[in-house]
Amino acid sequence: MLNVAVKAARAAGAIINRAALDVEAVRISQKQVNDFVTEVDHASEQAIIENLLTAYPDHGILAEESGSQHGNPNADHIWIIDPLDGTTNFIHGFPVYCVSIALQVRGKLEQAVVYDPTRNDLFTATKGRGAFMNERRIRVSKRVRLDECLLSTGFPFRPEDDFDKYLRLMGDMMQRTAGVRRPGAAALDLAYVAAGFTDGFFEIGLQAWDMAAGALLVTEAGGLVGNFTGEANYIDQKECMAANPRIYAQMVPLLQKYSKFASAAEKHEVAETTKTLRLTSASETK
Repeated sequence: MLNVAVKAARAAGAIINRAALDVEAVRISQKQVNDFVTEVDHASEQAIIENLLTAYPDHGILAEESGSQHGNPNADHIWIIDPLDGTTNFIHGFPVYCVSIALQVRGKLEQAVVYDPTRNDLFTATKGRGAFMNERRIRVSKRVRLDECLLSTGFPFRPEDDFDKYLRLMGDMMQRTAGVRRPGAAALDLAYVAAGFTDGFFEIGLQAWDMAAGALLVTEAGGLVGNFTGEANYIDQKECMAANPRIYAQMVPLLQKYSKFASAAEKHEVAETTKTLRLTSASETK
């Protein structure tokens, strides 16, 4: 199944690379404000679906652009597809985007492929068998202090997003890390956490196809993935953080108060703890 997914991802990547040679000729439309889709997204998605359903006609498909219209939606095996994660980057010629394909079996992630067509980097994982980049085993970073870490994230871009909340969140994280980056493709961000290129990731507003493949890469590389309260049932909750276990434990108290799943008491407790840490830090500085 992993080989079939790799074949599908490379077929989609070939379509994307051909279109990237003349990106200004690509037809673009908007699903909503700042949320773009192109003919390349659709062509890439169709190539993936054809490859998967040719091999496994009884499987189901959950795809970003066409939903669950393909295959058997009640199947035990569901492929979760993002044919072009980072469309906004792509249409501007900014070379950070990828193809993301994951297989969920009875609700559990079993296979993952994230393919970066601009660099020809292929990230793969099979549950229980580790994570790989270009057939080389990868592991999450070994850093143990959050203030030494480089994290990646995504910024809000939809009109209904809570920009003030995200600015507060960013303020908290930027003061406690070595740096925060916003590449613009969540699946690739998670793959980079798995490879140890970055130490952690956090973002609000994600969909299953943004997270599924990258999440399995992280866990198979020795990391943890969850929502902002640290719980593992994140796929349908539209918030995600990932890191190695030591850094993950340090991110939870900072991000928890921004989770829609944290109770009022938990948010107050975390806010008070954060306030105390700030006062202690200021005192030590003096």
